[in-house]
Amino acid sequence: MYSLYICFFGLSVLLTALYVSIWRKHFDVNITLIFALIPIVNLGYIVSENATDIGTFIVATKIIYLGGCYLPILIAMSILSLCEIKVNRVIRLLGFAVCTILYLFVLSIGYLPYYYKSITFNLIPGGREIIKEYGPAHTFFYVYTLITFIVGFSAITYSLMKKKQVPNSILYLLFLPDIISIAAFFGFNLMGKKYEIMPIAYVFAQFVYILISRRMSLYRVSDMVVESMVMTGDTGFITVDKKKRFLGANETAKEMIPELRGLSVDQKIDNIKTISHWIEHFEEDNRNTQSLFVKKDDQGDEKIYAVNTSYLYDLKRRCGYRLFLTDDTKNQKYIKLLDKYNEELEEEVEKKTENIIEMHNNLILSMATMVESRDNSTGGHIRRTSECVRILMDEIMKENPFGFDEEFCKNIIKAAPMHDLGKVAVDDAVLRKPGRFTPEEFDKMKAHAAEGARIVHEILKDTDDESFKVIAENVAHYHHERMDGSGYPEGLKGDRIPVEARIMAIADVYDALVSKRVYKESMSFEQADNIMMDSMGKHFDKRLEKFYVSSRKRLEDYYRDI
Repeated sequence: MYSLYICFFGLSVLLTALYVSIWRKHFDVNITLIFALIPIVNLGYIVSENATDIGTFIVATKIIYLGGCYLPILIAMSILSLCEIKVNRVIRLLGFAVCTILYLFVLSIGYLPYYYKSITFNLIPGGREIIKEYGPAHTFFYVYTLITFIVGFSAITYSLMKKKQVPNSILYLLFLPDIISIAAFFGFNLMGKKYEIMPIAYVFAQFVYILISRRMSLYRVSDMVVESMVMTGDTGFITVDKKKRFLGANETAKEMIPELRGLSVDQKIDNIKTISHWIEHFEEDNRNTQSLFVKKDDQGDEKIYAVNTSYLYDLKRRCGYRLFLTDDTKNQKYIKLLDKYNEELEEEVEKKTENIIEMHNNLILSMATMVESRDNSTGGHIRRTSECVRILMDEIMKENPFGFDEEFCKNIIKAAPMHDLGKVAVDDAVLRKPGRFTPEEFDKMKAHAAEGARIVHEILKDTDDESFKVIAENVAHYHHERMDGSGYPEGLKGDRIPVEARIMAIADVYDALVSKRVYKESMSFEQADNIMMDSMGKHFDKRLEKFYVSSRKRLEDYYRDI
């Protein structure tokens, strides 16, 4: 048994050292005193077991009774403290006075007959014989021990039934050292067993109190922050542990989220979806710490709360989550008002911009119409070619092999009327000639492509729409280029010709074929189609052939209608 006592003493010292390593200043002082006493008491059992004379045995007994007298009241006081049951200072002092008086009777062993009337200590073969005759103070010791147990047991039971803010997990743990210690004492000491098992009970109690202290440190962190937040009554505060169990909340938070009032400490928060959602949102991206919470107050007015989520720390150890809730109604309403004003302002600017763009487009269209009015062979040409481009783009976008976006489609349709602006620089004698051009006259006519690009550049040089400017210049500049390189003004070949100019070329030539000119009659759709198809791969981009073919019926219907 001696070796077991040494073992229990070693364990009690290790557990005390562990407790010291996790100690925080907010730890319960009663528990701290329990850890200080138990190694001393267990040392007393070693001395008692090894005693070879009555003097040493009495000293060891007095050391052991340090625990017997003080540990019961320390356990009871720790239970009351952890159960958040306030004890009057006078009652506390009275309790410690009683156990101190009781220990004074213990110290009288060997001198006075109040605790032990007599002790007989005899060494016998194979051991020793100890006979103790108890005095009246020893009977009081039993009563005192039983009373402290009843106080602790009652406090735990009351808290389980009534106090929602005391974690049930802590209460269940508190039962263990209380019950095991009293069972070890009365179940074995009173029955006069040969060997003491209190050292086992003490070590077990230490282990349980370490679990309690670790858990309570989490609640104390929460409590300290909650207490600090109570001073700022407009801020709600909620704490949750890593397993999403409720730790605590201040009164402001409970007013904001009434469901918190029915929540017990250590209870899962799954039923309160808003808190679960905020934590999940924070876990997905802990850089995004803010959320908004909207609810109506008792008067039916909308309240908007800003929720900031962050980790809860016990020193450097991450132990849960903390949520701050602040009334952000005024700020959010101001933001909404500002957003509404900005939206109205944007709408107004957009309307003005649309008017300016429309005036700009009308000006360009007017210029194109003016140019067209000088050319007695192209009446309605810009309007018709624009519609041809629109029909072609509709068919192209069904498959969109070129990867055009919506902006490109709008821009090429808007640029189509500008393709012949360069004709404004062509001499009237050439432009209005009723018959075919001589080579010299045709050279002058061909200059309209490059001149058109220059004019478009000058018109659009201050525009912010860079993509439209590029497309409009290309359409004006290169719509007479051919895929085989025989076109003008630069003789570009293949993909060197911008795709917008290749599309414009199909619309331009098709209109020229099916429209009446001063020097020719209009061709039939069949004749025009034959020419168009023969020119695919030479004049026109072969990749556009299928879209021209799919557009043919719509093109013919359009020209029939006009």
